[in-house]
Amino acid sequence: MLFLVLSIFCSVIVGVIFKITRRYNANPSQIVAFNYIFALLLCFLTFSPDLSEVNAASPWNIYFAVGILLPVVFLFLAASIKNMGIVKTDAAQRLSLFIPILAAWFIFKEEFNTYKVIGLIIGFFALLLILSKPSENTQNKWIYPAVVLVGFGLIDILFKQIALFTTLPYTTSLFVVFAISLFFAILIVIYETAFKKVKFESKNILFGGLVGIFNFGNILFYLKAHKAFAENPSTVFAGMNMGVIILGSLVGLFFFKEKLSKMNFSGLLLALIAIVFIVYSQL
Repeated sequence: MLFLVLSIFCSVIVGVIFKITRRYNANPSQIVAFNYIFALLLCFLTFSPDLSEVNAASPWNIYFAVGILLPVVFLFLAASIKNMGIVKTDAAQRLSLFIPILAAWFIFKEEFNTYKVIGLIIGFFALLLILSKPSENTQNKWIYPAVVLVGFGLIDILFKQIALFTTLPYTTSLFVVFAISLFFAILIVIYETAFKKVKFESKNILFGGLVGIFNFGNILFYLKAHKAFAENPSTVFAGMNMGVIILGSLVGLFFFKEKLSKMNFSGLLLALIAIVFIVYSQL
């Protein structure tokens, strides 16, 4: 249970760091780039991946798809936290679980039971309520959490495909994906520096390092939690998603004074109910 709690904590802390960076006018692209430098280093030191096992037969199309999506979705995550707050962003990120579930239904023709269908329907209404704007708010930049939801959903599908490629250890594939993500994150930074005249600032190294450490911590402890609950993975699945929504909501409300309407609160409650139905459907 400790590993699961630590994974939840690390996931929420990433959002908190991005929220804090707004006060210091930090650059999200540079933070994301340095995040992958630190994540790569930690991945190498922790898992000692054998890169000699990576060859032409490796799933490079999936590696590149994930490698490109990760930094792009991370930038939308930062924008979503900035414009919509931690509460809505964390909820959108966790409700992204509906994307792989829908893919399993429509693409992979997986059979669905009543509980899973009910969970999907409740989750849809939860999203509408969570992303609805408070009446006093003149702007509702829902596009940011919407991209976060779809993006992380697609990433989840692709990571599941990587997990099916058993010729390589999962952690080696993770290292390769991080390396590709770093490459494209650097390209984004170079573009901003050359064409948008964005200056390089050392403070982004600090924020990037913190994001990288907690981002990697989230992955590491999540893998360890699955190993600890090997016979009951639904416990980790439910605990992670519900834990992040609850802790993220508490942090957003009490530490950053984010304003939520009654509809938003209703949406958060429905999101938790939807996750319960989906987890129960897998038992």
